[in-house]
Amino acid sequence: MSPAAIELLGLLAGTLTTISFVPQVWQVWKSKSAKDISLGMYAIFVAGVAMWLGYGLLVGSAPVYLANTVTLILAGAVLVMKVIFDRRERRKPAQDKQ
Repeated sequence: MSPAAIELLGLLAGTLTTISFVPQVWQVWKSKSAKDISLGMYAIFVAGVAMWLGYGLLVGSAPVYLANTVTLILAGAVLVMKVIFDRRERRKPAQDKQ
């Protein structure tokens, strides 16, 4: 496989795995709820993606750093919404939760 084909494969893989977060971001934003999303999972995932971004920058791999930059933004948005929406939910009076 040529270096250009390998780079294209990496870009396509990164595009697919990155855009897979768009429906989650949209759903959380639209519903203003992230109660069924694991805070721990997203916190660990965002940290891992940040490290992959750093790795991609250090080794100069465009597919790695481009995909992980966008993934970090999308997954980070879900993480931030999770924290914000969960705080709002906890502040609601008990009667509003029913």
